[in-house]
Parts: sequence; structure tokens; C-alpha cells
Amino acid sequence: MEEFHRIQRLPPYIFSVIDELKLKARRAGEDIIDLGMGNPDLPTPPHIVDKLREALDNPRNYRYSASRGIYKLREAICNWYKRRYEVELDPEEEAIVTVGAKEGLGHLALAIIGPGDVVFVPNPTYPIHAYSVVIAGGDLRSIPLSPERDFFDDLLTATKQIWPRPKLLIISFPHNPTTMVVDLDFFRKIVDFARENNILVIHDLAYADLVFDDYRAPSFLEVEGAKDIGVEFFSLSKGYSMPGWRVGFAVGNSQIIKALGRIKSYFDYGVFQPIQIAAIVALNGPDDCVREVADTYRSRRDALIDGLGRSGWLIEKPKGTMFVWGKIPENFQPLGSLEFSKLLLQEGKVAVSPGVGFGEYGDQYIRFALVENEHRINQAVRGIRRVLRSG
Repeated sequence: MEEFHRIQRLPPYIFSVIDELKLKARRAGEDIIDLGMGNPDLPTPPHIVDKLREALDNPRNYRYSASRGIYKLREAICNWYKRRYEVELDPEEEAIVTVGAKEGLGHLALAIIGPGDVVFVPNPTYPIHAYSVVIAGGDLRSIPLSPERDFFDDLLTATKQIWPRPKLLIISFPHNPTTMVVDLDFFRKIVDFARENNILVIHDLAYADLVFDDYRAPSFLEVEGAKDIGVEFFSLSKGYSMPGWRVGFAVGNSQIIKALGRIKSYFDYGVFQPIQIAAIVALNGPDDCVREVADTYRSRRDALIDGLGRSGWLIEKPKGTMFVWGKIPENFQPLGSLEFSKLLLQEGKVAVSPGVGFGEYGDQYIRFALVENEHRINQAVRGIRRVLRSG
């Protein structure tokens, strides 16, 4: 392993520390409530599953598919954008199906980033946003993302201080792990910044559906000129509860989409075709199921944050994502996020994700994934309360 160049560039996976402790505790018979990995637990809506079953009855669907996705799915993707965001897209030139957003992001980085290319990524961030750059041989530069800082001031400062000039900016709002949300003016400033500095933009809109309290997550592509400089990813894993199906897509700038399609053609033959056919039904179908999923996560959010609040741990309710990003209580902050996460697991029987796993600027926080029902969340709150009272 020491001789593998790309493996050497990747740090140890910090979440594995918590995973190993969790596994050890469960083997010892302990009941661990897992709010660590963001693995959606809600069932896929029945009409989508029914379409998959129907497609499985056709032997023609077992053949190799197309790496960029079947045309009817790309057409459904473009129609979905038109209905939802009033964004016009060409299914031939400006849309591509991916094996989930994560695969698409990783392969796109390989397609457009070369050795030494400077890429800006917020910190903390979802790991693939940063490490797709590292794997591709790029020069990763972190832009702090927190309520105490002005993201654009930090972005401009970083741009002025480095050479060569940055080639790419990767962002994602609603944001994992911080749950930060933005408005359309934010994306207007991003587009202006990118044009002025000749930078490409990748926006990951994975949590567009999981929004609460009358908040609407805008699309980056709603901004005039966004297609000139960037693309946007979406995944059916969250709002449509299709995580294991592994289907997502990218839309936007035709040259970037073409580059992704070309490199994917060397790696895969696309998503299993029955899944693509079911995804068409998902995108063309009613949104009731998506709203029900969002309502479930909102109720879980309220149960967790209200319960922690009664225990003295005050956290602002996020307006989006399936996570809660909580700053470690003051008297536990000297531990750092990894040791505090260990403490919650060992003494509270609750697994969470340490913030440092998303970047050094996350070390004062932990992330809760809302992937257990409210009864289990209330049980988790009682376990955490025991830890907080121990002081």
C-alpha cells in the first residue's frame, strides 16, 4: 500500500474509528443508536418500486445500457428542471445520468482536473468534494465555511493570494455537513465571481428536496449565465428515498457534460436499465411522496433538537438536509470532535460523526444523521443527556 501513489495522498478515514467502536459495542450486545452515517432509512415510494418490478420482466433491460443514461431518463431530467426551476436544458447536450452523485463528482474531477490545478472547496465539506480533487492530482485549497465568517471575503482573499489561478470551485447547498442554506443572490455572486476569475463551478444540489419551514432551495442554474461556467448534480437518494439504487445526474454546461460522458464511457455502461426506467417514473411522477419524506425528516429534526434543548444543548434548527450540525457544548470542547464522539458512543450509546472528519474547520462540531425513527431519537437524547450531566 505504501507504494500506491493515490492511496498515499488519502488520509486515514476518520469515521472508521467510530465505526470500529460501534461494531465492537454491538458485538458485545450493546444497543447503539446510529446517527452517524447519512444512510436514508425510509422506504422507496411504492409506485417507483412497482415500475422497477415491471421493468425487470423485460429481458431486453438486462443488456448493457448507455454510460450517459437512456434518452428518456435524460428527457425526464430536463422536464423536471423545467417544471421546478424554469431552466431549459437539452437532453442530448446538457444532461447525463450518473451512478449516484458521488460517482459523477469523482469521475468529473478526473475528467477536468490535471496535476497542480487549483480547486477551491469549502471546509468543512462532504469528503468526496475535497478528495475527488486529491485523487485527480489537483491542488486542494480550503475556503472556511462558518456563520462567523464571510465566505466571499475568504474566497476573494484566497484567489488573490495564490498562483496559478484557481480552475474550479466545488460547492453544495443545502450543505452537508453544516446544513447551511443560501438564496439565489448567493448564486448570482458565485456566477459573477466565476466569470470575473475564469473559474468553473460544480454545484451539488443533493438536498434540494429536504427543506423545511417554507424554505425553497434554489438551483445554481436559475442564474443567468450559470450554464456558461458550471454544472449541477442531483441525486434521487434523499428526497425519493433511493439511496441503494445509485442513480443521479448532472446538468448544465455542455462541454463539461461532454467531458464527463467521455470519461464515463471508459469506466462503465451506465446504471442498470430497470433502475433508470423506475427513475423516469420518479421524476415524472407526483411530488407528494417527496413532501412526505421531507416532513418525516422535519419531525425527526424537531424531536432531536427540542430534546437536546431541554437537556441544555442549544442548536439552531436547520432549514435543510437530513442532518443536524451541533457545536460541541462548551465544557466538552477541549476534547475535540473525535474524542467527544467516542464519549457519546461509549457512555451515551449514540453514534455520531465527528466534525473533523469533514475538515479541520469542523472540529468544534458533530453531525447527527436523522436516520432513526422518533422513538429511537428520543432514546438517543436520553443517552446524550447522561453524558452532558456527567460533565
